[in-house]
Amino acid sequence: MRTSVKYLVIYRHKEKYAISEMCRFFEVSRSGYYDFVNRMDIPAKDLPLAEKIRECQEGCGKTYGYRRVHLWLERNGIHHNPKTVLRVMQKYNLLSVVRRKKYHYYSQALHKYPNLLNRDFNAERPNQKWVTDISYIHTLQGVLYLSVIRDLFDNSIVAYKTSTTQNVQLVLETIKAAKRKEKVTAELQLHSDQGFQYTSHPYFKLTQSYNIIPSMSRRGNPYDNALAENFFSILKTECIYRVKLKTYEEARLLISQYIDFYNNQRIQLKTKLTPLEKRSQYVA
Repeated sequence: MRTSVKYLVIYRHKEKYAISEMCRFFEVSRSGYYDFVNRMDIPAKDLPLAEKIRECQEGCGKTYGYRRVHLWLERNGIHHNPKTVLRVMQKYNLLSVVRRKKYHYYSQALHKYPNLLNRDFNAERPNQKWVTDISYIHTLQGVLYLSVIRDLFDNSIVAYKTSTTQNVQLVLETIKAAKRKEKVTAELQLHSDQGFQYTSHPYFKLTQSYNIIPSMSRRGNPYDNALAENFFSILKTECIYRVKLKTYEEARLLISQYIDFYNNQRIQLKTKLTPLEKRSQYVA
């Protein structure tokens, strides 16, 4: 009997007998059998499993990843390799609609800085204390990342950049934009959280070259960078959450318009001035 015929017999009887036992009986390898199955022109061979996965996803609102789907199948007496479950989910568009936040780990030495700001959010002059952070702007096209630098003297947005990728370059471009716009002195502090962008070596090198003194929040203390978070809250409440953004460009235009309004027209209750009105009144 030809090997291919043996593989076909095993395939036709796989629901009745264990594949490993049939492979031993016919003296063929399991890896050879599975390679044969993967090359078979049988488009519907995954349909029964796909239907069970669809039933599972309908029950959980399509929130299960392949590991939870695999556990659900096991509970219902359906036994498949987890990677097979993942492949079928990808093939039939049955993947979870929920995407978990991905954490980035780097083998290179990370730079950590002391919390020089220490929740003292008052500044006596422009460009003495800056705070920076990144936030997520959701659109129908995907997530747009917004990086800002805010001056604690007048709460103005000194610089901002957007990107479809959350990476170190986004942060570096924001700092470069602020440097082009403002006179940076040796006393300037730039405060951030402990995000991977701010502990990276390129961030360290750029702040050193600009004579900027990095300051960093303590781990698990979001209030250490409350003024950066506060701006994102204002932006989203007064602007972003009021519309349904379709594209990245639409989001970028709206952000640009709002930051211009915020800096030039939005009156602050504490000072009764707009941010740039207060900035213009400063006399060195």
